[in-house]
Amino acid sequence: MSAPKSSARWTAPVLATVMALLPGTAYAAGGNTDGGGNVADSQQSKGTRQDKNLGIETKIQTTVEGSPQSTKTGTLTPANSNWDPPACWYEPAYTPKQIEATVKAIRQMKFFGIGDMVGGVFDSYFKDGNPYKDYNLDKQGEGQFWAAAVDDDRKDEPEAQACDKLPFWVEDGETPDEPLAVSPRILAEYAYGQIPVPDTKIEMAPEGETKVNLPTWVWLDKAKFKKISVTATLPGTGLSATTTAEPVSLKLEPGTSDAETYPASGECLIEGGRIGEPRAKGTPADTDPPCGVKYLRSSADSPYELQATITWRVKWTSTNGQGGGLPPGEFGGAQDVVVREIQSINR
Repeated sequence: MSAPKSSARWTAPVLATVMALLPGTAYAAGGNTDGGGNVADSQQSKGTRQDKNLGIETKIQTTVEGSPQSTKTGTLTPANSNWDPPACWYEPAYTPKQIEATVKAIRQMKFFGIGDMVGGVFDSYFKDGNPYKDYNLDKQGEGQFWAAAVDDDRKDEPEAQACDKLPFWVEDGETPDEPLAVSPRILAEYAYGQIPVPDTKIEMAPEGETKVNLPTWVWLDKAKFKKISVTATLPGTGLSATTTAEPVSLKLEPGTSDAETYPASGECLIEGGRIGEPRAKGTPADTDPPCGVKYLRSSADSPYELQATITWRVKWTSTNGQGGGLPPGEFGGAQDVVVREIQSINR
Protein backbone atom coordinates (compact mmCIF):
# COMPACT_ATOMS: atom_id res chain seq x y z
CA MET A 1 0.00 0.00 0.00
CA SER A 2 1.42 3.40 -0.95
CA ALA A 3 1.87 6.24 1.49
CA PRO A 4 -0.92 8.82 1.83
CA LYS A 5 -0.40 11.79 -0.48
CA SER A 6 -1.07 14.19 2.38
CA SER A 7 2.04 12.98 4.17
CA ALA A 8 4.21 13.67 1.16
CA ARG A 9 2.69 17.12 0.69
CA TRP A 10 3.50 18.43 4.13
CA THR A 11 6.83 16.62 4.38
CA ALA A 12 8.40 17.54 1.04
CA PRO A 13 8.41 21.36 1.48
CA VAL A 14 10.04 21.07 4.89
CA LEU A 15 12.68 18.65 3.65
CA ALA A 16 13.33 20.61 0.48
CA THR A 17 14.23 23.60 2.62
CA VAL A 18 16.35 21.97 5.29
CA MET A 19 18.07 19.42 3.04
CA ALA A 20 19.21 22.25 0.78
CA LEU A 21 21.18 23.60 3.73
CA LEU A 22 23.12 20.40 4.31
CA PRO A 23 26.83 20.53 3.38
CA GLY A 24 26.57 17.19 1.56
CA THR A 25 24.91 13.81 1.63
CA ALA A 26 25.93 12.21 4.91
CA TYR A 27 23.93 9.04 4.64
CA ALA A 28 23.70 6.11 2.25
CA ALA A 29 20.46 5.45 0.41
CA GLY A 30 19.51 1.93 -0.59
CA GLY A 31 22.17 -0.73 -0.77
CA ASN A 32 22.65 -3.62 1.65
CA THR A 33 23.11 -3.76 5.38
CA ASP A 34 26.24 -5.14 6.94
CA GLY A 35 26.20 -7.32 10.04
CA GLY A 36 25.79 -4.32 12.31
CA GLY A 37 22.72 -3.03 10.55
CA ASN A 38 24.56 -0.13 8.92
CA VAL A 39 23.76 0.78 5.35
CA ALA A 40 26.45 -0.41 2.94
CA ASP A 41 26.86 0.57 -0.69
CA SER A 42 25.84 -1.85 -3.43
CA GLN A 43 26.50 -1.89 -7.15
CA GLN A 44 24.02 0.42 -8.83
CA SER A 45 23.45 1.75 -12.32
CA LYS A 46 22.30 5.12 -13.61
CA GLY A 47 20.10 7.21 -11.38
CA THR A 48 20.22 9.99 -8.86
CA ARG A 49 19.33 10.41 -5.20
CA GLN A 50 16.51 12.82 -4.35
CA ASP A 51 17.54 13.88 -0.84
CA LYS A 52 14.27 15.51 0.14
CA ASN A 53 12.36 12.24 -0.17
CA LEU A 54 15.12 9.67 0.45
CA GLY A 55 15.20 8.65 -3.18
CA ILE A 56 17.89 6.24 -4.36
CA GLU A 57 20.19 5.51 -7.25
CA THR A 58 18.40 2.91 -9.31
CA LYS A 59 19.52 -0.70 -9.07
CA ILE A 60 18.31 -1.43 -12.61
CA GLN A 61 21.02 -3.17 -14.62
CA THR A 62 21.18 -3.16 -18.42
CA THR A 63 22.86 -5.36 -21.00
CA VAL A 64 23.16 -4.65 -24.72
CA GLU A 65 22.97 -7.14 -27.57
CA GLY A 66 23.85 -6.18 -31.13
CA SER A 67 25.70 -3.02 -30.11
CA PRO A 68 26.82 -1.17 -33.26
CA GLN A 69 30.48 -1.26 -34.27
CA SER A 70 30.67 2.51 -34.15
CA THR A 71 32.70 4.92 -32.11
CA LYS A 72 29.80 7.37 -32.16
CA THR A 73 26.39 6.48 -30.84
CA GLY A 74 23.34 8.31 -29.59
CA THR A 75 19.92 7.59 -28.11
CA LEU A 76 16.54 7.52 -29.75
CA THR A 77 14.16 10.45 -29.79
CA PRO A 78 10.55 9.19 -29.78
CA ALA A 79 8.80 10.05 -33.04
CA ASN A 80 5.69 10.64 -30.94
CA SER A 81 6.41 13.97 -29.25
CA ASN A 82 3.74 13.26 -26.61
CA TRP A 83 5.67 10.28 -25.19
CA ASP A 84 9.02 9.90 -23.45
CA PRO A 85 10.65 7.12 -21.45
CA PRO A 86 10.00 7.61 -17.71
CA ALA A 87 12.16 10.17 -15.96
CA CYS A 88 11.49 8.61 -12.55
CA TRP A 89 9.84 5.60 -10.93
CA TYR A 90 9.61 3.80 -7.59
CA GLU A 91 11.50 0.59 -6.84
CA PRO A 92 12.33 -1.59 -3.79
CA ALA A 93 14.95 0.32 -1.81
CA TYR A 94 15.05 -0.06 1.97
CA THR A 95 14.50 -2.80 4.52
CA PRO A 96 13.16 -1.62 7.88
CA LYS A 97 16.69 -1.83 9.36
CA GLN A 98 18.06 0.26 6.49
CA ILE A 99 15.46 2.97 7.03
CA GLU A 100 16.24 3.00 10.75
CA ALA A 101 19.99 3.23 10.09
CA THR A 102 19.51 5.97 7.49
CA VAL A 103 17.43 8.17 9.79
CA LYS A 104 19.87 7.63 12.67
CA ALA A 105 22.75 8.68 10.40
CA ILE A 106 20.88 11.86 9.50
CA ARG A 107 20.27 12.61 13.18
CA GLN A 108 24.03 12.47 13.80
CA MET A 109 24.56 15.57 11.65
CA LYS A 110 25.26 18.41 14.05
CA PHE A 111 25.33 21.24 11.52
CA PHE A 112 23.13 23.95 13.11
CA GLY A 113 20.87 21.24 14.51
CA ILE A 114 19.67 20.32 11.03
CA GLY A 115 20.22 16.63 11.71
CA ASP A 116 17.70 16.66 14.54
CA MET A 117 15.29 18.75 12.46
CA VAL A 118 15.35 16.52 9.40
CA GLY A 119 15.62 13.35 11.48
CA GLY A 120 12.57 14.47 13.42
CA VAL A 121 10.55 14.81 10.25
CA PHE A 122 11.60 11.33 9.10
CA ASP A 123 10.97 9.86 12.57
CA SER A 124 7.44 11.25 12.51
CA TYR A 125 6.87 9.45 9.22
CA PHE A 126 8.70 6.18 9.79
CA LYS A 127 8.71 5.75 13.59
CA ASP A 128 5.92 7.60 15.36
CA GLY A 129 2.90 6.20 13.52
CA ASN A 130 2.41 8.81 10.79
CA PRO A 131 1.88 6.55 8.89
CA TYR A 132 4.45 3.92 10.00
CA LYS A 133 5.46 2.78 13.46
CA ASP A 134 8.97 1.88 14.63
CA TYR A 135 10.29 1.76 11.05
CA ASN A 136 8.23 -1.44 10.46
CA LEU A 137 10.98 -3.39 12.23
CA ASP A 138 8.41 -6.01 13.21
CA LYS A 139 8.00 -6.70 9.46
CA GLN A 140 11.69 -7.21 8.72
CA GLY A 141 11.94 -9.82 5.97
CA GLU A 142 8.31 -9.40 4.93
CA GLY A 143 8.71 -6.52 2.50
CA GLN A 144 10.58 -3.31 1.68
CA PHE A 145 10.12 0.41 1.51
CA TRP A 146 9.95 1.49 -2.12
CA ALA A 147 11.61 4.79 -3.00
CA ALA A 148 11.97 7.16 -5.94
CA ALA A 149 14.72 6.68 -8.50
CA VAL A 150 15.50 9.17 -11.24
CA ASP A 151 17.13 8.62 -14.62
CA ASP A 152 20.39 10.52 -14.29
CA ASP A 153 20.20 11.66 -17.92
CA ARG A 154 16.89 13.42 -17.17
CA LYS A 155 17.36 14.57 -13.58
CA ASP A 156 17.03 18.25 -14.52
CA GLU A 157 13.76 17.81 -16.40
CA PRO A 158 10.42 18.73 -14.77
CA GLU A 159 9.20 15.15 -15.27
CA ALA A 160 11.88 13.96 -12.82
CA GLN A 161 9.97 15.69 -10.02
CA ALA A 162 6.88 13.53 -10.52
CA CYS A 163 8.12 10.94 -7.99
CA ASP A 164 7.79 13.11 -4.90
CA LYS A 165 6.60 10.58 -2.34
CA LEU A 166 8.62 9.46 0.65
CA PRO A 167 9.43 5.73 0.70
CA PHE A 168 6.29 3.62 1.12
CA TRP A 169 5.91 0.07 2.38
CA VAL A 170 5.17 -2.84 0.05
CA GLU A 171 4.72 -6.42 1.27
CA ASP A 172 6.71 -9.09 -0.57
CA GLY A 173 4.74 -10.38 -3.55
CA GLU A 174 2.37 -7.41 -3.63
CA THR A 175 2.05 -4.88 -6.45
CA PRO A 176 1.90 -1.28 -5.25
CA ASP A 177 -1.14 0.78 -6.19
CA GLU A 178 1.12 3.36 -7.79
CA PRO A 179 1.30 4.08 -11.55
CA LEU A 180 5.02 4.85 -11.39
CA ALA A 181 5.96 1.70 -9.45
CA VAL A 182 8.56 -0.24 -11.41
CA SER A 183 7.01 -2.85 -13.69
CA PRO A 184 8.02 -4.80 -16.80
CA ARG A 185 6.71 -1.98 -18.98
CA ILE A 186 8.61 0.68 -17.05
CA LEU A 187 11.75 -1.43 -17.38
CA ALA A 188 11.10 -1.68 -21.13
CA GLU A 189 10.61 2.07 -21.37
CA TYR A 190 13.78 2.68 -19.37
CA ALA A 191 15.66 0.34 -21.73
CA TYR A 192 14.31 2.40 -24.66
CA GLY A 193 16.32 5.37 -23.42
CA GLN A 194 19.46 3.25 -23.11
CA ILE A 195 19.57 1.87 -26.69
CA PRO A 196 22.91 2.90 -28.28
CA VAL A 197 22.08 3.63 -31.93
CA PRO A 198 24.90 4.35 -34.41
CA ASP A 199 25.50 7.77 -35.90
CA THR A 200 23.98 8.46 -39.30
CA LYS A 201 26.95 9.82 -41.23
CA ILE A 202 26.02 8.88 -44.79
CA GLU A 203 28.20 7.83 -47.71
CA MET A 204 27.76 9.83 -50.91
CA ALA A 205 28.77 9.59 -54.54
CA PRO A 206 30.11 11.91 -55.82
CA GLU A 207 32.13 12.27 -52.62
CA GLY A 208 33.19 15.60 -51.16
CA GLU A 209 31.11 17.84 -53.40
CA THR A 210 28.47 17.42 -56.06
CA LYS A 211 27.21 19.33 -59.06
CA VAL A 212 23.97 21.10 -59.92
CA ASN A 213 21.43 18.72 -61.52
CA LEU A 214 23.67 15.71 -60.89
CA PRO A 215 21.97 12.84 -59.00
CA THR A 216 23.92 12.14 -55.81
CA TRP A 217 23.76 8.59 -54.48
CA VAL A 218 23.34 8.12 -50.74
CA TRP A 219 23.81 4.98 -48.63
CA LEU A 220 24.76 3.83 -45.16
CA ASP A 221 27.07 1.09 -43.96
CA LYS A 222 24.59 -1.78 -43.60
CA ALA A 223 26.89 -3.57 -41.13
CA LYS A 224 26.20 -0.84 -38.57
CA PHE A 225 22.44 -0.79 -38.93
CA LYS A 226 21.05 -3.96 -37.42
CA LYS A 227 18.69 -4.81 -34.58
CA ILE A 228 19.83 -3.60 -31.17
CA SER A 229 18.37 -4.93 -27.92
CA VAL A 230 18.71 -3.66 -24.37
CA THR A 231 17.58 -5.81 -21.46
CA ALA A 232 16.75 -4.01 -18.21
CA THR A 233 16.69 -6.12 -15.04
CA LEU A 234 15.93 -5.25 -11.44
CA PRO A 235 17.87 -7.80 -9.35
CA GLY A 236 15.99 -9.60 -6.63
CA THR A 237 12.55 -8.93 -8.09
CA GLY A 238 12.34 -11.33 -11.01
CA LEU A 239 11.43 -8.36 -13.21
CA SER A 240 13.14 -8.06 -16.57
CA ALA A 241 12.25 -6.60 -19.97
CA THR A 242 13.99 -6.48 -23.33
CA THR A 243 13.49 -3.61 -25.75
CA THR A 244 14.55 -4.10 -29.36
CA ALA A 245 15.01 -1.41 -31.99
CA GLU A 246 15.17 -2.26 -35.71
CA PRO A 247 16.01 0.31 -38.44
CA VAL A 248 13.25 0.66 -41.04
CA SER A 249 13.94 3.77 -43.11
CA LEU A 250 16.28 6.67 -43.85
CA LYS A 251 14.78 10.13 -44.30
CA LEU A 252 16.68 12.73 -46.31
CA GLU A 253 16.12 16.47 -45.94
CA PRO A 254 18.37 18.34 -48.44
CA GLY A 255 18.60 21.60 -46.50
CA THR A 256 17.08 23.65 -49.33
CA SER A 257 13.84 23.71 -51.32
CA ASP A 258 15.93 23.80 -54.50
CA ALA A 259 16.43 20.06 -54.52
CA GLU A 260 14.78 16.76 -55.39
CA THR A 261 15.03 13.54 -53.43
CA TYR A 262 15.04 9.89 -54.50
CA PRO A 263 12.45 8.62 -53.90
CA ALA A 264 10.33 11.76 -54.10
CA SER A 265 9.11 11.29 -50.51
CA GLY A 266 12.68 11.49 -49.21
CA GLU A 267 12.03 8.25 -47.29
CA CYS A 268 14.43 5.47 -48.29
CA LEU A 269 13.07 2.14 -47.07
CA ILE A 270 15.50 -0.42 -45.74
CA GLU A 271 15.29 -3.54 -47.86
CA GLY A 272 17.33 -6.69 -47.44
CA GLY A 273 19.35 -5.06 -44.70
CA ARG A 274 20.52 -2.38 -47.13
CA ILE A 275 20.07 1.36 -46.70
CA GLY A 276 20.48 2.91 -50.12
CA GLU A 277 23.04 1.54 -52.57
CA PRO A 278 26.62 2.51 -53.48
CA ARG A 279 26.97 3.73 -57.05
CA ALA A 280 28.81 1.11 -59.08
CA LYS A 281 31.75 2.09 -61.25
CA GLY A 282 30.71 2.83 -64.79
CA THR A 283 27.18 3.90 -63.83
CA PRO A 284 26.09 6.78 -66.13
CA ALA A 285 26.18 10.10 -64.28
CA ASP A 286 22.50 10.84 -64.93
CA THR A 287 21.23 7.53 -63.50
CA ASP A 288 18.67 7.99 -60.75
CA PRO A 289 19.74 6.35 -57.46
CA PRO A 290 17.38 4.28 -55.29
CA CYS A 291 18.21 6.71 -52.45
CA GLY A 292 19.70 10.12 -52.97
CA VAL A 293 19.30 13.79 -53.75
CA LYS A 294 19.67 16.15 -56.70
CA TYR A 295 20.43 19.80 -56.02
CA LEU A 296 19.03 22.31 -58.50
CA ARG A 297 21.04 25.34 -57.41
CA SER A 298 24.63 25.98 -56.37
CA SER A 299 25.34 26.26 -52.64
CA ALA A 300 27.58 29.26 -53.45
CA ASP A 301 29.56 30.30 -50.36
CA SER A 302 27.42 28.43 -47.84
CA PRO A 303 27.14 24.60 -47.97
CA TYR A 304 23.74 22.98 -47.66
CA GLU A 305 23.05 20.97 -44.51
CA LEU A 306 21.81 17.56 -45.55
CA GLN A 307 19.89 15.97 -42.68
CA ALA A 308 19.83 12.18 -42.56
CA THR A 309 17.51 10.56 -40.01
CA ILE A 310 17.01 6.86 -39.33
CA THR A 311 13.61 5.70 -38.07
CA TRP A 312 13.70 2.67 -35.76
CA ARG A 313 10.77 0.36 -35.02
CA VAL A 314 10.71 -0.54 -31.30
CA LYS A 315 9.16 -3.55 -29.55
CA TRP A 316 9.49 -5.10 -26.09
CA THR A 317 9.09 -8.41 -24.33
CA SER A 318 9.31 -9.35 -20.66
CA THR A 319 9.74 -12.24 -18.25
CA ASN A 320 6.03 -12.30 -17.37
CA GLY A 321 4.85 -12.50 -20.96
CA GLN A 322 3.87 -8.87 -21.33
CA GLY A 323 5.11 -6.97 -24.34
CA GLY A 324 4.14 -5.02 -27.41
CA GLY A 325 5.14 -1.98 -29.36
CA LEU A 326 6.65 1.30 -28.20
CA PRO A 327 6.68 4.55 -30.20
CA PRO A 328 9.11 4.53 -33.14
CA GLY A 329 12.39 6.28 -32.44
CA GLU A 330 14.52 8.60 -34.55
CA PHE A 331 18.17 9.49 -34.59
CA GLY A 332 19.97 11.58 -37.17
CA GLY A 333 22.58 14.13 -37.98
CA ALA A 334 23.49 16.77 -40.53
CA GLN A 335 26.49 17.11 -42.77
CA ASP A 336 27.59 19.85 -45.14
CA VAL A 337 27.17 19.38 -48.89
CA VAL A 338 28.97 21.66 -51.33
CA VAL A 339 27.17 22.03 -54.66
CA ARG A 340 29.00 23.58 -57.64
CA GLU A 341 27.79 24.77 -61.01
CA ILE A 342 28.89 22.59 -63.93
CA GLN A 343 31.46 24.57 -65.85
CA SER A 344 31.34 24.51 -69.64
CA ILE A 345 33.56 26.05 -72.34
CA ASN A 346 31.92 28.02 -75.14
CA ARG A 347 33.62 27.72 -78.53
